Amino acid sequence: MKIAAKPRFRTAGIAGIALASTLLLGGCGTAPFLTDATPTPTPTSSGEITSVENDLATGSVERTLAAGNISLGINYWSDLPMDQWTPAANKPLNLSMIATLAGDEGQRIYLSKVTVVAAVDGKNGSLAAPASLVDEANVAPGYQVKAPYSYSQSFVLPPLDPAATSISLAITYELLLQTTPTSAEYAKQTATDLLTIAIAPPK
Repeated sequence: MKIAAKPRFRTAGIAGIALASTLLLGGCGTAPFLTDATPTPTPTSSGEITSVENDLATGSVERTLAAGNISLGINYWSDLPMDQWTPAANKPLNLSMIATLAGDEGQRIYLSKVTVVAAVDGKNGSLAAPASLVDEANVAPGYQVKAPYSYSQSFVLPPLDPAATSISLAITYELLLQTTPTSAEYAKQTATDLLTIAIAPPK
C-alpha cells in the first residue's frame, strides 16, 4: 500500500508544476485594464535644426517701398559671404536706392536721413543690440535721389553677442518732396523696411 501511494504524490507534483506554468504563461498576456492605455508618444530628436530666416540668403535682395506718392526701389547686398557673418565679424551691409514719383510734375526728391535700428536674437530670446547707425545728409535739404540720381551707402554692423543667431534691421528713410517744381517748401515722407539676416555659427 505504501509503495502504491508514491506515484500519487509524483503525479500531483507534476500537475502542480503544470498549473504553475499555466499561470506564469497567462501572466505574459495583456491585462484587461491596459487594453485602452494611451499610446506612448514618439520621442523627438534633441538634435533638430531650426532654420533661421535670412533675407540675404542668395546674397542680395530687392525691395520696393512706398512713401506717399514716392516709390523707392532698393537693393541690399553684402560683400561678406553669408557663412562669414559670424557674431565676432564686422558685417557690411550695402544698399542702393532710387526714387520715382507718381504724377511727376518735375519736383525734386531729397533723402535727408537714413537710420538703421538693430534687434538681435539668440536661441533663448533677445540679446543686446548694437547702437543705431545713422547717415544724415550733410547738404541741405538732402541728397537728391529722384531718377536718374540715386543713393548708395554701406553700413557696417559691429560684433555681436556670441550666442546671436539672427539680426533684424529696421531701416527708415526720411524724404523731402518739393511741393512744386520751383518751391522752396517741402513735404516730408517716410518709408521703413525690415531685413532679417541669419548669423553664422562661430568657427
